[in-house]
Amino acid sequence: MYEKFLELPEEKQDKIRNAGMEYFGKYGYKKANTQDIADKAGISKGLLFYYFKNKESFYRYLCEFCETIMRKSICYEEFSNIHDFFELFDYGVKVKLELISQYPHIYEFSLTMFLSSQKEDTASSQFVNEMMDTSFEVYFKHMDVSLFKEEIDPKQIYRMMLWMSEGYILEKQRTGSSLSFEEMVEDFNVWKEMFKKISYREEYL
Repeated sequence: MYEKFLELPEEKQDKIRNAGMEYFGKYGYKKANTQDIADKAGISKGLLFYYFKNKESFYRYLCEFCETIMRKSICYEEFSNIHDFFELFDYGVKVKLELISQYPHIYEFSLTMFLSSQKEDTASSQFVNEMMDTSFEVYFKHMDVSLFKEEIDPKQIYRMMLWMSEGYILEKQRTGSSLSFEEMVEDFNVWKEMFKKISYREEYL
């Protein structure tokens, strides 16, 4: 589907990917302007749509790409040896930090992608929702559920933490503030400890 794009030199591909992640991450799927994305990438809008059929096709490609590189970046031997739910979250943050040097807007794009999927009724949004549904089974299949209180559903905690991330983005957008990954990690660590106290049996705190 993206054959012509994938024939480009990797450096050129990354320039187009980063432009897309920046504008979709900053403005969301609906408000992001493809002309701005093309200008940032140093290509014409017509050429962008030569590589990708339309805006939605490009957006979906970026969603698929982010999911793929995240999986490739995970060291599964190390990952499979982590059984604590919250340590698995920390591992995911570490992986994203390593990716940010190559894709500076990947974290903002990933979070906004999740937010947009809750609002839009498009094929790409359906794809993201399906991806989010399966991500729990993929990334948390090695966790030790015995650490949790009997009445706590780990998947619900996962969703609540994602919803808090969503609220964080909305607040930044509402106030016109830039999204800082480092700041969010600091706040996220506070939330994580709160959720851990709510979720875990006392002997594991």
